[in-house]
Amino acid sequence: MDHRPSNAALDPFDLKILSLVSKDGRVTLTEMAQHVGLSKSPCQVRLKRLIDEGYILGFQAVLNPQKLGLEHIAFAAVKLSNTTEKGLRQFNDAVVKIPEVELCHMIAGPFDYLLKVRTADIQAYRRVLGEDISTLPHVASTSTYVAMEAIKDHFS
Repeated sequence: MDHRPSNAALDPFDLKILSLVSKDGRVTLTEMAQHVGLSKSPCQVRLKRLIDEGYILGFQAVLNPQKLGLEHIAFAAVKLSNTTEKGLRQFNDAVVKIPEVELCHMIAGPFDYLLKVRTADIQAYRRVLGEDISTLPHVASTSTYVAMEAIKDHFS
């Protein structure tokens, strides 16, 4: 059973298009039309509307981290000393500038942020943690959780 929220503005054709492009962003209009059951022109119009309305935020290549030598994944739980709006904004503005941080989520719980950090190895992670993450505005403490294996690493 799919537990994602439904949107009344999306019909079954829109949902098929979204499903298709989420799996293959390079799908051609001809392939899309065949899969969805519409001609190319209506598919193109629908795809443009889905982009314009913000259902599709963009298209990107999914890189192979093993080929790039970036197999090490660690999650850093970050506790801040200042959680005022200004403090949160300062942390947010700074954390997005660290290229090794793939994801950053504000968390409701015993810490404030959870960062997914991808590096070549544990030594590179230690450097990023000590030189970049720990020096971000208002960082009081961090805890690291090293991923042993990625079971599901993509949205779809």
